[in-house]
Amino acid sequence: MNLAHLGLVAGMALGFAGYFGGFAAFLLVAALGAVGFVAGRLLEGDLDLGDLGDLLRSRDRRR
Repeated sequence: MNLAHLGLVAGMALGFAGYFGGFAAFLLVAALGAVGFVAGRLLEGDLDLGDLGDLLRSRDRRR
């Protein structure tokens, strides 16, 4: 499945959650989707745990 199809499925899931469950369900589905995306990238080897640490550090501590 390519990224366009995954984006379509994620958008539909967020739309249904927002419509039927309200804003809290929308936020929950979005957060779980982000966690699943990062976990999938880690399992596929496209992302390293060191890369995640770089994202969480402030700019002045990266040097």
